[in-house]
Amino acid sequence: MSTVEAIKDFFLQTGAAWVLWLLFGLSFVSIAIVVERVIVFRTKGTSLKLLADKLDRHLAAGDFERARELLATDGSLCARVGEAGLRLAQRGPSTAEKGMQSAMAVERSLLEARLAYLGTLGNNAPFIGLFGTVIGVILAFNELGKASGNAGQMASQAVMGSISEALVATAVGIAVALPAVAAYNYFQRWISTLLADAEALSNLVLAYLCSDPERKSLAPSLAEGGLAHAKVKEPRTRSGHAHEQGHIAQEAL
Repeated sequence: MSTVEAIKDFFLQTGAAWVLWLLFGLSFVSIAIVVERVIVFRTKGTSLKLLADKLDRHLAAGDFERARELLATDGSLCARVGEAGLRLAQRGPSTAEKGMQSAMAVERSLLEARLAYLGTLGNNAPFIGLFGTVIGVILAFNELGKASGNAGQMASQAVMGSISEALVATAVGIAVALPAVAAYNYFQRWISTLLADAEALSNLVLAYLCSDPERKSLAPSLAEGGLAHAKVKEPRTRSGHAHEQGHIAQEAL
């Protein structure tokens, strides 16, 4: 038996029903992912205007610790990003910015989890359905090949009925793909909105960190203190050296 005959016999024995069950199973998984992602995305969202107003009041008053506590208790994505910046505020605005960028990357990876499944299903479900249709057509033409004589007309009707049933697999594949693609695009838009809110809040935090006079004057004050210490130390060194020279001269006399 050739390879083609073996594959044809396998399709004739299994039929196309398993393809439909496969599509139903994939669709069930996609529905579960959509529900789970909606729950996660809702916990990551918040009212940006209200949160920014509260944060602005604390930062304007210079109370960075209260601002950090506010963001730590919020739990939203933008609050986590802002809190990461305030946690590193003592190390300077540049370090705080890097910390917020890192936190945003981590949150983005958490949001995009399992979304690749929806995109892959949306792109390939119609082809899975088409595969089931091809198997159904193979079955139909196999029945047509067996028909002969007076049974030809009845066989033709049976073939047409088999082909129409086979096309159901393609329809189911498209029906599975459309919601998956729609959900994938919707979640991608939702992610963009959440990340835009986080970026807006991080810019607010950076604006206050860069304009905080205490943090800007910290490095110059340390530098001036070190220079003053060096100036004080230098006269003492020279005085001690002059005293030693005088003492040596007295001993020589």
